Amino acid sequence: MQTAIDSSVLWCLLNQEPGFEVWQAALWEATRDGELLVCSVAFAEISPAFESVEDVHKELKSLGARFDEISPEAAYIAGGVHLAYRRVGGPRQHMIPDFLIAAHAHIQADRLAAMDRGYLREYFPNLKLLQPATEASS
Repeated sequence: MQTAIDSSVLWCLLNQEPGFEVWQAALWEATRDGELLVCSVAFAEISPAFESVEDVHKELKSLGARFDEISPEAAYIAGGVHLAYRRVGGPRQHMIPDFLIAAHAHIQADRLAAMDRGYLREYFPNLKLLQPATEASS
């Protein structure tokens, strides 16, 4: 089972935000089931925290994750979901990167490790989310 990781979780881990230990344990457990993947958008979003692209790859490797490019199919789905979102008056608060990360997980992984703010379940109802018990209840 492949698990894609959203940048919200990566930032939590990198900054050792409250709850990072719970996410760390959840991702460690997920590696028992399969690979951890980070798409190009999440990679780009965390990259300013590093001196080089090699350093980003080293950090991902230390998490047990690898870079996984977004497929054209996932990008196409993200575009359609974003259009639907905007047509019903969705604010620009959730821009295309959020939908690209979710579509990547939906098409190229089995689930997404993310701090869901509700829109993931609404726009990707069949996307399985990996959320630690304490995160899912918040």
